[in-house]
Amino acid sequence: MSEQRRTALKQLQKLDLRIEAARERVRAFDPKFEEVELPALELESEAEKTRARLQEMKLEERRLTLSVEEKRARQERLDERLGSVRNLREEAAVSAELEMVKRALQADEQELLAIADHIRRAEERLAELTEAAEEARAQVEPALAGLRAEREEARDDLEALQAEREAFVATMDESEIRLYDGIRRGGRTVAVAEMTEDGACGHCFGIIPLQAQNEIRHGTALIRCEACGVILTAPEPEDAAAEPAEGGGQAVGGAGEEPAHAEGGEEPAEEPEADAGGEAEPDAASTG
Repeated sequence: MSEQRRTALKQLQKLDLRIEAARERVRAFDPKFEEVELPALELESEAEKTRARLQEMKLEERRLTLSVEEKRARQERLDERLGSVRNLREEAAVSAELEMVKRALQADEQELLAIADHIRRAEERLAELTEAAEEARAQVEPALAGLRAEREEARDDLEALQAEREAFVATMDESEIRLYDGIRRGGRTVAVAEMTEDGACGHCFGIIPLQAQNEIRHGTALIRCEACGVILTAPEPEDAAAEPAEGGGQAVGGAGEEPAHAEGGEEPAEEPEADAGGEAEPDAASTG
């Protein structure tokens, strides 16, 4: 595996990590929306439940209304029949049935009045909830608009990264891409890792056989870690450029000092003797 191909796999992994981070940013907006919308959502949910109960009560009201109408019509027929009975036995039977219908009619009418009152209160409650929900929705709308804009920006960033990946992958070896994607397909985020300086996998830190270490360092083949399965690459020579720079600085410094001595001639040698003090002055005195 050449240095260029090895670098490409590392760059692809970095790009995929950025894409995953961008996806996570997009997903992170869902709980934010729920948190901001919660007051309005709770009111809207309660209003919807009240609306559903109100619909059920209206259906029940309709059923009771039909029942009352049917019993009233039956009562009228029994009243008419009671006026045309021919014997006491028939009169007693009709009277008993009429009394039963009246009691049932009275119960339905009372229930109808009760449900009408429930409907009235439910309609008032629904109006209150609807108004409160609209106010809450108006209050949270600015925050929601800001979140929508941020989410759209995050989605644009994600699409840009995905397009960048497609263009980048198009320049790479297909077999390596298949292997790389196969490793990541299981939900793993790391598919490429550097071998450490002491010959271990940079992902699981398992020791790599010496022959495989040499192949990795020379880039002659695509080697995977026997323990964790990641693609292994040689460590980057991070300090290689720094060491020549440091050595060059010392050479420049030495060259700078030597011209200083050369320009000074013999004076630098005389200055220490003059500084010695005690030896230089007696010599001058004896000469005098």
